[in-house]
Amino acid sequence: MAKKKEGSGLMSSAGLMRYYDAEETATLVDPKTVVSIAIAAGLVILALNAYYGIWP
Repeated sequence: MAKKKEGSGLMSSAGLMRYYDAEETATLVDPKTVVSIAIAAGLVILALNAYYGIWP
């Protein structure tokens, strides 16, 4: 007779448990906030380049 593997269910659920633990402790940021910050940073860089004469 073939032996059945015991405990394989626990091993496969360990990754899911880590995933859900990480999800609970993660900081949630709205995507619109990320895009707004990126656009603002880009505009500040362009303005500084124009001010210092680096950008034509």
